[in-house]
Amino acid sequence: MTVRRAAVALLTLLASVPVNAAAASGLSLDGNGECTFPMKQQISGMPWALQRVVFDRLWQDTKGKGVRVAVIDTGVDIDNPQLTRAVDRSAGLDLLPRDKNAPEEKGARTDGTTDPVGHGTKVAGIIAARPRQGTGFVGLAPEATIIPIRQNDEKGSGKTKTLAAAIRHAVKQHAQVINISQDTTRALLPGADLELAVEEALRADVVVVASAGNDGLDGKVKKTYPAAYPGVLAVAASDRNNERASFSQAGDFVGVAAPGVEMVSTVPKGGQCVDSGTSFSAPYVAGIAALLRAKHPDWKQNQVVAQIEQTAERAIKGRDDFVGWGVADPVRALTEDDGPIDRPTPDRAVSAGRGVPQPAALTLGETPRERDERLATYALITAGVLIAAIAGTAVALRDYRRRQGVVRPPA
Repeated sequence: MTVRRAAVALLTLLASVPVNAAAASGLSLDGNGECTFPMKQQISGMPWALQRVVFDRLWQDTKGKGVRVAVIDTGVDIDNPQLTRAVDRSAGLDLLPRDKNAPEEKGARTDGTTDPVGHGTKVAGIIAARPRQGTGFVGLAPEATIIPIRQNDEKGSGKTKTLAAAIRHAVKQHAQVINISQDTTRALLPGADLELAVEEALRADVVVVASAGNDGLDGKVKKTYPAAYPGVLAVAASDRNNERASFSQAGDFVGVAAPGVEMVSTVPKGGQCVDSGTSFSAPYVAGIAALLRAKHPDWKQNQVVAQIEQTAERAIKGRDDFVGWGVADPVRALTEDDGPIDRPTPDRAVSAGRGVPQPAALTLGETPRERDERLATYALITAGVLIAAIAGTAVALRDYRRRQGVVRPPA
């Protein structure tokens, strides 16, 4: 391969990787944002990430009805038919200041249902998009309710302060699950407002799901926030082979992985498109959390998280820094749920709890079993000979008496 061709191949690879490019003071969106919208033609087939899900089993008890999921993002467009009935506009909020240079739009929305970027609309669709004729795409919890909170945009205008305000608003609106598909790698001081807001949500029994980030291409382990805060379920991205996507951030804070490569979801105004990033892995897990909250309303937020981690599909017995406890499995999470658990545990070895097989002893000559079998055979033969002898003697005695005219007395 020539140097020129190698350079072109490298640039092509880098162009396809989601980039975390926001300023250090802001929060970056964890998707590459390359979709266009509206999409006039729907994607008819079923996306690969849904082909592995047996919906008859997943939805045999619930489709997430009654569960409220806050999407803190770039807004959620309700003009897409798959989201129109999924969004609670009355609970929405727009935390971004209006652009003074932008023309005043008639009927401009301030309830979080405006999404000029499309990022939040994709996130919401993966969680709760309603079924629609002509497409195989549907949300994992298609009867859940989305609380739209617009807090960021393509410029990275969202700050940790506005994210904290968004979390507190979600709690006030009775969210049971919060999805945050954005992050910052900036080191935050202990007791920062964002950390306090997360702690408030956890105390309010809210499942907080956050994307791990897209800075993993360099292989360096680093924490991203709010994903790395204790109690938050941090989600990495996996590919079709259940392996970590190359861009997915690794770290000891990763809880699970979920599909995040070539993900199909809804876009503003209508239709669907394909995008990649941990932004779209997080709502996949948030959808599972919504189903669990609907099926087990008495389970605490940490028990919902532990259930998702425990039932994840993994190649090793425990967790690692790349996919956490494994790749989230929606069906296992909803069907292997005999009772709540407080924390995940490593899988047991195949031989755990069983007696170790003992090798047979090497013996010379006759074994005790063989001796017993031999003696039993001798006893059987001897008994047969005695029975035959007794029978023969009785017959001979009877014949002798007949010849002598002996008559038996009457019985």
